Amino acid sequence: MTKDAGFFEKVYYVAAKIPRGRVTSYGAIARFLGSPQSARMVGWAMNASKEKSDVPAHRVVNRNGLLTGKSHFSGTHAMQQLLEEEGVAVRDLKIQDFGKHFWDPGKELNTQE
Repeated sequence: MTKDAGFFEKVYYVAAKIPRGRVTSYGAIARFLGSPQSARMVGWAMNASKEKSDVPAHRVVNRNGLLTGKSHFSGTHAMQQLLEEEGVAVRDLKIQDFGKHFWDPGKELNTQE
């Protein structure tokens, strides 16, 4: 990731690093990118990522583990189904055992990237 990459491209870079079976939050990505007030903008990036097959937008949820981006996926329960296929339990549109599945880019990625 280059320093002159646009914000959305930086978000996509981080999202592409989220391992299968793990999730992160819009805020965690924003904090990692040095823009902690930009969680909503991360959400916009996830919504705009539909054309990018290498961006696992289904792995990005809100800070409480809620599937707030579900309406941007085709199909009524597509986001939930994708997560469940990776072994992430979801009930009432919320990640179960969120702490176990949470992936923090600030801890997992080298800040020099």
